[in-house]
Amino acid sequence: MSAEKVNVLIEALPYIKEFYGKTVVIKYGGSAMVDCRLKEAVIQDVILMRYVGMNPVIVHGGGPAITAMLDRMGKKTEFINGLRVTDSETMEIVEMVLVGKINQEIVALLNQLGGKAVGLSGKDGQLIQAEKKLANWYDESGQEVTADIGYVGEVRKVNPAVIETLVTEGYIPVIAPIGVGRQGETYNINADYVAGAVAGALKAHKLILLTDVEGIFADLEDKKSLISCIKVDEVPGLINRGIISGGMIPKIQCCVEALEEGVSRAHIINGRIPHSLLLEIFTRKGIGTMVVK
Repeated sequence: MSAEKVNVLIEALPYIKEFYGKTVVIKYGGSAMVDCRLKEAVIQDVILMRYVGMNPVIVHGGGPAITAMLDRMGKKTEFINGLRVTDSETMEIVEMVLVGKINQEIVALLNQLGGKAVGLSGKDGQLIQAEKKLANWYDESGQEVTADIGYVGEVRKVNPAVIETLVTEGYIPVIAPIGVGRQGETYNINADYVAGAVAGALKAHKLILLTDVEGIFADLEDKKSLISCIKVDEVPGLINRGIISGGMIPKIQCCVEALEEGVSRAHIINGRIPHSLLLEIFTRKGIGTMVVK
């Protein structure tokens, strides 16, 4: 048993050397944010990454928690083309849940388990500058339809200075996907896209998306058909063939955008596996789907 533990450490050594001083942006979402056992495993992984010399940066989501809070307050949740309709009252609740609740819970757990974490939203230091995102889709007749769905945004620019300052001082930044508009208005932004934009702005070595699936499958019915590596130029074809569809589309798109901005590797992995971050980073085989340029 002791020999096995030693072998694990030896296997990890070249990866510890390779990633020492490198920035890794982690999109934290899905079951790993809800299940207490998984939540603690993710936080332990992040702290270990920091202690072996890596610079982890967390961007978190929180859609289910937002919906639950809206339900508690008697406010109906409406989605158009997968995007939450967000009026001013809903935006206040979204910000309260993401920044005031989820972000602080993650920061508290990181600090409790031995890390040094600081919570941020996109408003801090003009971190995430945003603009309004419209919902677009095609109706039954094939006509394009555009709708204003309120305070839903997309990233216009990321100012990484505040993140870099915290990382230099040994902190783990934890970022809520809230952006600020040109006139100071607040926007709710898809956390996948925020993670990709942050990774690109930091020229991170890796972007890792924690999801509730193993990765991307050539055939959803065949669990042995996991695609371990996808090149950027293969993505449009995989989307057109329906292999990448639904909620996986924004995830793969944010990976592509991050790679185009200078990120070395992007990974889509199953956050339901305890310590999946460590398995991806510190083992030869890794898990999930890797996206490369």
